[in-house]
Amino acid sequence: MQLNLRPYLWYKLLNSLFFGLAVGSVFVLYTPLEPSVFSLGGIGLAVGLLVVAKVYEKMMNLLVFYRITLLVEFLSLFIVISFLIFKYSYVNVLLIYASYQLTFVFGNYLMRIETLALKRTILLSFADVVKQKGYLVGMVLSYVFYKIIEFFGIVDKQSQVYCLHVGLLGVQIVIILLVFKAFRSR
Repeated sequence: MQLNLRPYLWYKLLNSLFFGLAVGSVFVLYTPLEPSVFSLGGIGLAVGLLVVAKVYEKMMNLLVFYRITLLVEFLSLFIVISFLIFKYSYVNVLLIYASYQLTFVFGNYLMRIETLALKRTILLSFADVVKQKGYLVGMVLSYVFYKIIEFFGIVDKQSQVYCLHVGLLGVQIVIILLVFKAFRSR
């Protein structure tokens, strides 16, 4: 397995753009959940991070990096599709929250293995700059998107978040395609 740098950097850009676009929607999306759920989610996240950290030695290779990256991205795709189909039902929102927490469990691992995979400081710096640019552009596009749909009369917050998720679906599909291009067999 080999990391193809250019598609990987595009993946990082769009992945961060996705989260920049979606960041504001969680405040509306998680409205049905009671505060105690977030406490349980935090406990689950801490335990998950601990478990993953305990098995780093077995996970520090490009094949596992590829598989975990795909898992995280397919979970994100599942989240978007689930929301588009089932909208704001309590069970669906709870499932979405749990799925996001599961993706966060692998966050530290993905950052650490990325450091090993990119090897050179200049590449790490470039990847982080691309990631921050994607996040910033995503937040700006999110703001502009909400203002545009408000202009066209869509002012209900839940409807706005639903409309945003239609666009997020397309972005997430492209992200997954880039993961397939970024990791290739020798």
